[in-house]
Amino acid sequence: MKVIIIMGSQSDSDWAKKIEAELKKWYLEMETHIASAHKAPEKVFELVQKYNQEKELVYVTIAGRSNGLSGVVAANSIHPVIACPPFKDKEDMIINLNSTLQMPSDTPVLTVLDPKNVAAACARILGLANSDLQLKIKEQIKEIKKGFK
Repeated sequence: MKVIIIMGSQSDSDWAKKIEAELKKWYLEMETHIASAHKAPEKVFELVQKYNQEKELVYVTIAGRSNGLSGVVAANSIHPVIACPPFKDKEDMIINLNSTLQMPSDTPVLTVLDPKNVAAACARILGLANSDLQLKIKEQIKEIKKGFK
């Protein structure tokens, strides 16, 4: 069980660190890479080919502006791809969100804006094959509900 984070550039590192911190709370193994679909597509293809040999894996892609990374990963991977585009402010968020939501057909990219939620989504996807992780998810849901009693 592993989460593969692929950033489009080094400038996405701060956003990746937020996601990594949330993944650690779920005790999920992760690996982080930098690979641009526009500037170094061969590296993206190499990573996806390598990880297509593994099971129980989820990708989190971090790319803004012209988000080709998420689409290239999703079009070539057998694993789920969750895009978590970085943003500095609301205007930046709208640009990056629009780019991320505009994927071609047969290119399934899920989009989650919040680093905490993307980690929880990874846990739930990987939890489908891991009863211990599902138990942690159930416990978290119980804790959240306690705040509404």
